[in-house]
Amino acid sequence: MDDTPEGRSAHETEGAEEAGWYVDERCTNCDVARQLAPDLIHEVDGRSELVRQPRDDAELRRLHAAAFACHTRSIRHRARRPDPLLDPFPLLIDDGVHLCGHNSTHTAGANSYLVRRPSGDLMMVDTPRWSASLADRYERLGGVSDILLTHRDHAAHGRRYADRFGARLWIHEGDLDAAPDADRVLRGTDVVEIDAGMLAYPLPGHTRGSVLFVAEKRYCFSGDSLFWSRSTGDVEVAEHVTWYSIRELAASLTRTVDRLHFEWLLPGHGDRRHLPAREMSDRLRRLTARTRDMAPRPVDFDAHRW
Repeated sequence: MDDTPEGRSAHETEGAEEAGWYVDERCTNCDVARQLAPDLIHEVDGRSELVRQPRDDAELRRLHAAAFACHTRSIRHRARRPDPLLDPFPLLIDDGVHLCGHNSTHTAGANSYLVRRPSGDLMMVDTPRWSASLADRYERLGGVSDILLTHRDHAAHGRRYADRFGARLWIHEGDLDAAPDADRVLRGTDVVEIDAGMLAYPLPGHTRGSVLFVAEKRYCFSGDSLFWSRSTGDVEVAEHVTWYSIRELAASLTRTVDRLHFEWLLPGHGDRRHLPAREMSDRLRRLTARTRDMAPRPVDFDAHRW
């Protein structure tokens, strides 16, 4: 984006406070906005609230990122729409990895990602909301060869994006009914190399067919199986919203943890985190031990804290 004075949006603030922003009542407490604008948006009484107005251009850009990611379009201005010139997506997170943004109501507002492969092609992990113009935008980064679905909750737009890109659609057999027309089906619990340096780790627990995708022993796309919690300052499982079995998730982690090596935790729900690989491995082992002590409980969204 052109950052010269001539190229800036008329809505940028040149250091003055920009008033009129708020979060409307449709917020589902998905946490996406708080990940992108943590200084401006906090959790208050089980939903996101704007705690102050942006004070400079950098904060206004972060607020626009939150607005364009929010699946209910709840980040709003009283006088105008968010400025499309300040839509940052796809947003570069690290070398070759982009956050798609434009989260979908059909995936409960889950994050999705693009990861560049050594061939130059891209793989999409889970999907944003469907839009032909968004597909054009992602495709300008390069050809998309594969759509990797981490589990059933994020399958809504997989076939449409796969057809648009001419890509292969992947899902695990445990969640196959959510994408019965998938092109590639992962089976069992063995690790599968789906591309050079891209491994699929089946991890039944959150759902029967949950999968972690790990690229280059650096990036872990964890779906809803693992996330970084700001509340605890650690890697966690979403025990209050484990649909299939917390005991199966504990068994999956026990079976898998010593083979998992990565630096970036990139979940569908919950915050992202970059740590040295050794520290991430140590935290995963401690999480595995904690998960073995967790008892099954009813799904309770209100009990969950990010």
